[in-house]
Amino acid sequence: MTTRLLPPWPGEPEPLDTEDAIRPPAVPSAEVLPDDRLLADAVTASDAPDVVFALSRNGRRTVLSGGTAPPPPLPREDLRYEIGSATKTFTGLLLARLIQAGVLSGGEPATALLDGGRPAGATPVTLAHLITHTSGLPALPAGFFLRGLPAWHTNPYARFPASRVVDAYLRHRQRQRPGTRWRYSNYGVAVLGHALAAATGTPWEDLVTDRVLRPLGLDGTTLRADDSGLDAVGHGRDAGTPVPPFDAGGFQSAGAVRATPYDLLAFLEAQLFPGEAPPDLAPALRAVRRPVLRRGLTHRHVHTVAWFRHPTDGGPLYFHSGATLGQQAFLGFRPDTGTALAAVCTRRFRAHDPFVATAYALLAEDWPGRPGADGTCRAGAGQP
Repeated sequence: MTTRLLPPWPGEPEPLDTEDAIRPPAVPSAEVLPDDRLLADAVTASDAPDVVFALSRNGRRTVLSGGTAPPPPLPREDLRYEIGSATKTFTGLLLARLIQAGVLSGGEPATALLDGGRPAGATPVTLAHLITHTSGLPALPAGFFLRGLPAWHTNPYARFPASRVVDAYLRHRQRQRPGTRWRYSNYGVAVLGHALAAATGTPWEDLVTDRVLRPLGLDGTTLRADDSGLDAVGHGRDAGTPVPPFDAGGFQSAGAVRATPYDLLAFLEAQLFPGEAPPDLAPALRAVRRPVLRRGLTHRHVHTVAWFRHPTDGGPLYFHSGATLGQQAFLGFRPDTGTALAAVCTRRFRAHDPFVATAYALLAEDWPGRPGADGTCRAGAGQP
């Protein structure tokens, strides 16, 4: 498998891609909103205790919820859901913002940031390598399985705190040149989070809150569960066994975000219409849509700093999925149709799981819809 990093990196000048920086003029609402039956079918097809599909089309929202379990005390669409690896889209945006602000370049060696007294070497692993999964690091650090085994079915990541992640990285012996091969790595993005914290003197949790969550008004997004009753309960593969809230341990930047479907839509709408975002965040929102990596035969797989990018007849489709031990999430958007989709469910991924495929197909399809009177629909599906 070959990998090619593409210029420019998010901090380098480039003519702005403004074709979708401004929300397109409204057209008759019957032409821009989806048919609720398609969303309802997606909720039912996901086959999980709790499911929410939240769609925005040119900023007008439809949110449908349901599931195989009795409704929880609070409406499903108002709960916070674990998004697992989709957290990396927040970390990618954070890195892009720090680059755009001139705080970092992306070319800093992670080792030099995490251990200032250590030489970086001739071919160091940089922040750019970590966010693009080209660092050469494995999916998980050495010792993770042994240490996490006692809590393997509950919370193995919680047994590997930040200090162990950093120590494992500094002890890691590089076996291949960074930037030559793509290998998806939770470990790498976890190291990135700690490197950003070291570079700025600010914990990753505070960085992402101050520079991403707060500017976008994401008040329904947090990085850990609490006793407020706002957190959705995950379930095992059998859809009946409750799973404890996910604790990311030292992997916060790779998988700690939990959010309401409405906050996830707001996050995706900012990706669609960066011209409407806070001015100091808009350049980073544009930057995370630029291709920075091509891989595979004929380099057909395209990645940005934050997203997987696939072609459609009308233009690129951006997406990222995620999973914890008891929940799943799908985030995606299409600039050509002005469509964003956030989907969440409370069942652990299993073989031939329909959830992500259903969400992806929904985003990839071009289909009209029928509006509510105010352009926003809240309804239940798959539930009597």
